[in-house]
Amino acid sequence: MKHTLLSVALAAVCAMPAFAADYTIIAPAAPGGGWDGTARAMQTVLQQEGISGNVQVQNVPGAGGTVGLAQFASSASGDANQLIVGGYVMVGAILTNASPVSLADVTPIARLTGEAVGIAVSANSPVQTIEELVEMLKADPGSVSWAGGSAGGVDHITVGLLAKAAGVDPTLINYVAFSGGGEALAAILGNQVTVGISGVGEFLPQVEAGTMRMLAVSTAERWVGTDAPTLMESGYDVDVQNWRMVAAAPGLTEEQKAAVTADIDAMVNSASWAETLETQNWANTYLSGADFDTQLAADIEATTVVLKDIGLVQ
Repeated sequence: MKHTLLSVALAAVCAMPAFAADYTIIAPAAPGGGWDGTARAMQTVLQQEGISGNVQVQNVPGAGGTVGLAQFASSASGDANQLIVGGYVMVGAILTNASPVSLADVTPIARLTGEAVGIAVSANSPVQTIEELVEMLKADPGSVSWAGGSAGGVDHITVGLLAKAAGVDPTLINYVAFSGGGEALAAILGNQVTVGISGVGEFLPQVEAGTMRMLAVSTAERWVGTDAPTLMESGYDVDVQNWRMVAAAPGLTEEQKAAVTADIDAMVNSASWAETLETQNWANTYLSGADFDTQLAADIEATTVVLKDIGLVQ
């Protein structure tokens, strides 16, 4: 009888899920922004789907993610349990800040999501349309203050491209950089700035609540969840989509990298992740392996050209 009970107990243990890893995910920004939201969405899905038993998120804000990136690159080497989220904003910040640490100093795993950039004002703003905002910009570029993410990131780039498309010197824009989405929202809602620019998903709750108004989105097609016009249909030749990625620590073996990639692949292909994408209004732009490495190199090259074109990089 004892032998039978022992056999049953061992079988039960063997049937329990074997968690691949316990992860710590660095969100290199303050709470409330897109990277923080991405990291916490990953935390939830990895645990819900049984891919990982324990996932912690750590916020390390500063300089468009380059503070967190530098800390991660120096402290996590060889540790396959450490991850960091990043993306288009970080690519721009690395170039703008002439950061000594770049994405070449970590192990890129995959591009995860895409999102339109939204341009929005508080509900009581006198600005009703994107055309009215651009007319103000043309009349006096410095009078229009833009609350967005870190200098050189996708928000800043989008403002610069809009200014250029409208015939305004991009170097004259009055861009106010915030390290976290919560701080930027407070400034917009408190009318401390003229307009806000950020991922559409960060504005939609306020738009739906009636406290903010979306003037336009940056993508070629209209974005699900908002009826705001695109910049292109409003007459401004701007097509930008933000993207977010996940990277692992430097110094991993090929086996370690493959194991992390397998976990991220399982996460992205799960029902919980599909639900997250729908809830957050994120597009599934998943790309991993050599294809992502190639695309990332191309994106870095293209971003360098854009930043030079709008005067943010020499």
